Amino acid sequence: PGTGGGTEHPRAAPALVPAALQLGSLIPAPPPPPPGRFVYQFKPECQFTNGTDRVRYLDRYFYNQRQYVHFDSELGRYEADTELGRPDADYWNSQPDILASERAAVNTFCRHNYGVYGPFTVERRVQPRVKVSPTTSGSQTHPHLLVCSVTGFYPGGIEIKWFRNGQEQTAGVVSTELLQNGDWTFQIQVMLEMSPQRGDVYACQVEHVSLREPLTVRWEAQSDSARSKMLTGVGGFVLGLIFLVPGLVIYLRNKKGEGWGRTPGFL
Repeated sequence: PGTGGGTEHPRAAPALVPAALQLGSLIPAPPPPPPGRFVYQFKPECQFTNGTDRVRYLDRYFYNQRQYVHFDSELGRYEADTELGRPDADYWNSQPDILASERAAVNTFCRHNYGVYGPFTVERRVQPRVKVSPTTSGSQTHPHLLVCSVTGFYPGGIEIKWFRNGQEQTAGVVSTELLQNGDWTFQIQVMLEMSPQRGDVYACQVEHVSLREPLTVRWEAQSDSARSKMLTGVGGFVLGLIFLVPGLVIYLRNKKGEGWGRTPGFL
């Protein structure tokens, strides 16, 4: 016991330690770090120039989407792209059998596969179908559009030009992106803004590797009065047929009835 007006408890503080330990045990531990993800890839690649006249073979190796070593047939050896690839390049270049196999791949892999797949890939040809149709654009300066729809062709390389009265048109020409049809063919649309005058002849010209000569589809402009006269003529012709057919039927019936009245043997 101490002296004075207060009482000391020297052993009260250690009683807090177990409580603190118990509270700490209620806090969850952090989760362990996720396992590392590593991606290893290799990609053989053939590059062709003028068919199989010139062939380049590449054997490329990637680690986590970064190329670190590759073989190049034009060099005839492996090349390190990063320090990670240097040991592999040095080892493979020291192995005559590996180098001989990679150098021969220009013929055994590239040229061989070209002969197998070439007829229905590189050499495949499908002629385009071309259609020209007018539509409206909503523009005040050029309210009319001509749409040249080119569909069903292969390969995708194609050149499309617009002409007006024999003169190539470059202003006001808008093209869509080249679209794949899903059946190894392509389609594209090329539009021309125009202000047609009576007698104007527009032409969509298509050049494609499948065609021996350019394919041209023409469209001739007509004035409103010309179209009105044409529709009036068609309407008059149809109306004439409406009145002509019943009259002809009545005439033939009357003619047939008169013939029966003159038949011998009837009173």
